[in-house]
Amino acid sequence: MDRESALKVFESLGSSLRLDIFCLLVHAGERGQVAGEIAEALEIPATNLSFHLKAMLAASLVTVRQEGRFLRYRANVPHMLRVLAFVMENCAGTARNEGECPLGSKRAAAAVARVAAPNG
Repeated sequence: MDRESALKVFESLGSSLRLDIFCLLVHAGERGQVAGEIAEALEIPATNLSFHLKAMLAASLVTVRQEGRFLRYRANVPHMLRVLAFVMENCAGTARNEGECPLGSKRAAAAVARVAAPNG
């Protein structure tokens, strides 16, 4: 996992509709849902859904498989778990390294240093 991949996931989930889609697909489990079922459940037009699913595919948040005329989408839970592990590993590393930010952001390192500074 790299920083850019993690950023794509969080940028994609910054949309409340995409978060709703992801949650719906997580609940659907391995069965997943075809695009029409997703659109109906969330009461959104198919064209709007298509736009959001394309962005989620680019971020690897969902997988898709052709089933005849239909596309079946599933939440890519293993990828999401890798993203969360990457973030947790780097956050824990930041706290241990006294303000050094393994993600490479000076802004994040400064914020961690402020939070980690002893009160007094």
